[in-house]
Amino acid sequence: MFQPDLEALDREALARLQVERMRATLARVLANPAWARRLGDVRPGDIKTIEDWSRLPFLTKAELRDAYPYELACGGAAGYARVHMSSGTTGNPILNPYTAADVVQWGEVMARCLAAAGVTRADVVQITPSFGLFTGGFGFHYGAERLGAMIVPVGAGRTLLQLTLMRDLGVTVLPAIATYPLRLLEVARDTGFDLGSLKLRVAVLGSEMWSDELRARIDRELRLTSYDIMGMTETGGPGLGIDCAARTGLHVWEDHYLAEIVDPVSGAVRPDGVEGELVVSTLTRQGLPLVRYRTHDLTRVVARTRCDCGRTMLRVDRLRGRTDDMVIYKGVNFYPHQVETLLLRTAGLGPEYQIVLDSDGGGERMTVVVETEPGCDVAAAGRLRRELHDLLSLSPEIRLCAAGTLERAPGKSVRVVDRRARA
Repeated sequence: MFQPDLEALDREALARLQVERMRATLARVLANPAWARRLGDVRPGDIKTIEDWSRLPFLTKAELRDAYPYELACGGAAGYARVHMSSGTTGNPILNPYTAADVVQWGEVMARCLAAAGVTRADVVQITPSFGLFTGGFGFHYGAERLGAMIVPVGAGRTLLQLTLMRDLGVTVLPAIATYPLRLLEVARDTGFDLGSLKLRVAVLGSEMWSDELRARIDRELRLTSYDIMGMTETGGPGLGIDCAARTGLHVWEDHYLAEIVDPVSGAVRPDGVEGELVVSTLTRQGLPLVRYRTHDLTRVVARTRCDCGRTMLRVDRLRGRTDDMVIYKGVNFYPHQVETLLLRTAGLGPEYQIVLDSDGGGERMTVVVETEPGCDVAAAGRLRRELHDLLSLSPEIRLCAAGTLERAPGKSVRVVDRRARA
């Protein structure tokens, strides 16, 4: 552990610390008139237990976009050291201003995450997410720096160079967007690069939904152990939580973040073990504190008991989808990761795919375009179609294509192409 006195804190002491930090967060945001209007007549002293927090209103992504650039910011006299922001592809971006203390906090939680993945000062960490307004690269850099590990700050792209440096510098830890290892494997195959020359032992992956089946493939083909890291621009970047070697859920750093699971429709808090939407409140962020932010991510609380790794922080399940990523086709609701799970179980099919939705003479048509692997037989399409029908009640057209056919996005993979609205 990076901070064993906090990561293994007794649950009662943790609850007291959370309430103290909830009150401090509430006092900070109420000093901003925009927050005060949102929250009404609530006062820090009204928060006596963790359960009292659930009476506060939710904060939505739309509200953060509308607040661009600084309406809900709370840096105060300290001012801001920097900003990061989301892509803003559907309107204003979400801009997150960081105080100097926020940068320190980010490094702390990222060091915890890397330590949970077994990273030490003896490791060589090659950072493949981009450095810039996207939060990923800097977060991994700060965490590795706090641990004292050697850092190779390459950033995004230049995959053959990435592989060459991994080999030549003896890189042992790979932080990446979840599907980037697929690109590494593809370039290694196309160039004849010997993956056996690498010393990788750990991958810390996030920023996208990725199935257990994809995880197993990455671990097997790169001969490493991957860890699933949580975080988002709104919470300050990656570092919200990570799974550990016990593989019994992702630890959320509860002294910095309060996690709730709510019904996506009613907003009512759901009991432990029941899937719902993840709601996050920040307890130590200064520049952009979050009070009950609806993330749209779907998960459930797995446990609040001490983990085999010794940590006492609550564990949530791996994220299984997003309420805003749900696809509705002919009355059937499904998530892209469910299709990914089935195709990766089908022999001869590769991990690269797209779900294409079109209008068709007043109706709808769905095509799953899947890249094949060497030795794939034509019956693979039929097997996948039967699985999709049996398990998800979907009957799409399956279009098989050669490896490398689908365009590779520079960042997150594009899994759904919905042309119905424009047809």
